[in-house]
Amino acid sequence: MPQRVRIALDAMGGDVGASVVVPGAAISLSRHPETEFLLIGDSAQIEPQLANHARLKAVSRVIHTDVTVSMHDKPSQALRRGRKSSSMWLAIDAVKKGEADVAVSAGNTGALMAMARFNLHTLPGIDRPAIAGVWPTTRGDSIVLDLGATIGGDAHHLAALAVMGSAMASVLFNLKRPTVGLLNIGVEEMKGHEEIREAAEILRAMNLPQLEYVGFVEGDGIGRGAADVIVTEGYSGNIALKAAEGTARQLTDILRSAMAQSWRSRIGYLFARNAFHALREKLDPRKSNGGVLLGLRGVVVKSHGGTDAEGFAYAVDVGYEMVHYHLLTKINQMLNRDGGALASAPAAQEAIS
Repeated sequence: MPQRVRIALDAMGGDVGASVVVPGAAISLSRHPETEFLLIGDSAQIEPQLANHARLKAVSRVIHTDVTVSMHDKPSQALRRGRKSSSMWLAIDAVKKGEADVAVSAGNTGALMAMARFNLHTLPGIDRPAIAGVWPTTRGDSIVLDLGATIGGDAHHLAALAVMGSAMASVLFNLKRPTVGLLNIGVEEMKGHEEIREAAEILRAMNLPQLEYVGFVEGDGIGRGAADVIVTEGYSGNIALKAAEGTARQLTDILRSAMAQSWRSRIGYLFARNAFHALREKLDPRKSNGGVLLGLRGVVVKSHGGTDAEGFAYAVDVGYEMVHYHLLTKINQMLNRDGGALASAPAAQEAIS
């Protein structure tokens, strides 16, 4: 019998809340019928949406709260005002209490990270959580982290990201030893900030059996799929993400404009429409929606706040897969293997200093 996966949804998170969250859950349920849901938020907004999805209603429980974290709240404000009563907090708390296996929210990123870290705490050896996302490339998909959970990071933090990202890649892509690269301004060993060069030395010295460190990766290497996992700190990771999303939209707009310029281009489109459809599918940001907050004692997924129901469904799918394929167990195994992967990192760093 398939494993039941219980998913707690912050039904009020994102730009429009329940009108996207509920139909998005229904779409994901059609792909994963063994899922159960906790829908947390204003029941007056959730119930009318739920009435349109009989299958979802049969496997869902609504938990009412009229307290919502604003997309503009600072993390400290959200913790003070929304703690223990907001839809976001209650979704995370359901994971802590064992009432749900994963929480998914399209709400305020900073608030979600603060609440998740405060309530669930971090895994042993992990100083700070990170947001890891699936990045489409020319050779398949890669995992990129950190996409903006925190700014900055020393060599030990980057090494921890490599271990956690490798665990996620092994779960999602069924890889025994994912390749891992560090995002840098060049591939030469002498380039980049000191903490990046030190992280490279640590990963080489640790020689972990669960990942293959392949060196530095430049920015253009992300889209080429230069490694299964690409590691960077949150500031540059978030810039890379936003730049890629903007480029995808720009390319789509340019192609649409070019196809409408003349009758010749319209005819050309008719002959090449299958190729253009494939390109549009590849560039669709909804299909890469759902960043996993790695490093916590529980699974939390962040959806884009402005996505539609189809995009939110992909974020729910990510949460399902992380639970179904035992992401936390995999991370713990990788952290603890060979006497503790990260525990040896400081010694390795000291040895090369």
